[in-house]
Amino acid sequence: QVQLVESGGGLVQAGGSLRLSCAASGRTFSRYAVGWFRQAPGKEREFVAAISWSGGSTYYADSVKGRFTISRDNAKNTVYLRMNSLKPEDTAVYYCAATKSDYDLPTLGIPDYWGQGTQVTVSS
Repeated sequence: QVQLVESGGGLVQAGGSLRLSCAASGRTFSRYAVGWFRQAPGKEREFVAAISWSGGSTYYADSVKGRFTISRDNAKNTVYLRMNSLKPEDTAVYYCAATKSDYDLPTLGIPDYWGQGTQVTVSS
């Protein structure tokens, strides 16, 4: 079993920054692709970013490219999402997710594990 716990959400003004953290317990992140989804009020959950086993490959939704950066520290079993130049439309609950993978690619598919979510609110 893998448990994922997100932290770092909060209220920021447009143009501000936040760093989200996803800490894993139960087993290491090794051989797991890890990523972030978000769900805004009244909207479907959408993919945000993903990172491969080694951290060498990443993939981002078009809406966050150039603004968000995903990274991982496998020694700490932690994945991060640095969010810069935040916009009101980034307001959502952000969920960490992990998928066991046969290849070192930033591919989540249908995640095997989910965190509980952390709220990010961006004011205009």
